[in-house]
Amino acid sequence: MHQTYEGLDRPGGFSRVRLLSPLAHRDYRLLLGGMSVSLLGDGLFLVALAWQVYSLSDAPTALASVGIAMTIPTIACLLIGGAVSDRRERRRVMLAADAVRAVLLATLAALALTGALRLWHLLVIAVGYGAATAFFNPASDALVPQLLPEDELAQANSLDQLVRPLALRLAGPALGGLLVGSVGTGWAFALDAASFAVSIATLMAMAPVPAQSGGPAFVARDLGAGLRYVRSNAWIWATLVSAAVAYLLFMGPTEVLLPFVVKHRLSGGARDLGLIFAAGGLGSLACAVTIGHTGLPRRSIVFMYITWTVATLAVAGYGLAQGLWGLMLASVLFNTLETAGTIAWATAKQRHVPAALLGRVSSLDWLISIGLLPVSYALAGPVSSAIGVRSTLIGAGVLGALVTFAPLLIPAVRRVDDPPATASRQHLAKNTPLDASPAWPGSN
Repeated sequence: MHQTYEGLDRPGGFSRVRLLSPLAHRDYRLLLGGMSVSLLGDGLFLVALAWQVYSLSDAPTALASVGIAMTIPTIACLLIGGAVSDRRERRRVMLAADAVRAVLLATLAALALTGALRLWHLLVIAVGYGAATAFFNPASDALVPQLLPEDELAQANSLDQLVRPLALRLAGPALGGLLVGSVGTGWAFALDAASFAVSIATLMAMAPVPAQSGGPAFVARDLGAGLRYVRSNAWIWATLVSAAVAYLLFMGPTEVLLPFVVKHRLSGGARDLGLIFAAGGLGSLACAVTIGHTGLPRRSIVFMYITWTVATLAVAGYGLAQGLWGLMLASVLFNTLETAGTIAWATAKQRHVPAALLGRVSSLDWLISIGLLPVSYALAGPVSSAIGVRSTLIGAGVLGALVTFAPLLIPAVRRVDDPPATASRQHLAKNTPLDASPAWPGSN
């Protein structure tokens, strides 16, 4: 990779410009606009899907089956999606994925509006939707560095973390509830299909972006190259391994047991749970705006692990809290610090991973993020029955924090933050040529 270090020589790794500076670039503006509309559609889709499933089959297992039908194809196709996004023009990969999802949602809308929809239709559509998502996400992650200069990547990631909760967590579900309550699920599905059409239009309006690799695709060989790169860079594989274990420990307990605590321990209702989620969403927004304006610290990798560690420890706060305000505070801490670490992680990938490999590395990242979630969900119930709900949440937070912090004990991980001159001296001291690893800052 032809890496430039000019951005890394400044405080925070980039110029301290305003949060909205990436929007000065036309193609990025189109990309973000289309994805914002699509995320809004995804938010209303989540509400409409849940309501539709319970209308067809009033059993939690039905909704769980649809979720599994959507998740498994995503997991199965992610590595292939990453390899394809590195071999083909990423904009076209995203176009194809959006086209598939638009057709599927339009079909779902037509079935719902005509009264012909059955549960098996939902399961089939969920499989195709999940598979298409596995191609879109890695391509989208890898496309951003091709549209922006390096010194604006952190602002772009801050914008992403600003738009995502606004559309997916707040505005989308609110709109979905209004639509489903007033005109039914069919029109909600139709509006989600239209949101993908908007995303397609913005992608088509962008200038073509050259593919990173030419020639015929050899998926197995391409996947092997991506895995070898990850294995040769400690800061990547250590993060992925620690994330896999940490998510296994705390994601299921958080998602499954927090509503239980609100309902059964605090005698609260859906309004209270909404306040807890909204508090976390506002914390994420505030964090994204702050980092977008002030930038990341110079030692951004250390910053990432510390914020993620404290965020994971905040999960224990759900178990320790004695009232609604305690749960809201834990939610604010978790979401704010999780967002800060996510911005640092996305920026590090975009700066340090070669452009030709970024799709495959991003697909591995997505795979780790969701791969063990079904196991975590499955374990949350039995473990909490055995040791108690509060003990499960406290243990998940404490153990997850220890696992999250562990990569900082690896010297090669901490060296990612070293200035180029310092890193060069370290390589020379080992009589290792600077180009021995695939890209800066390669570490074994």
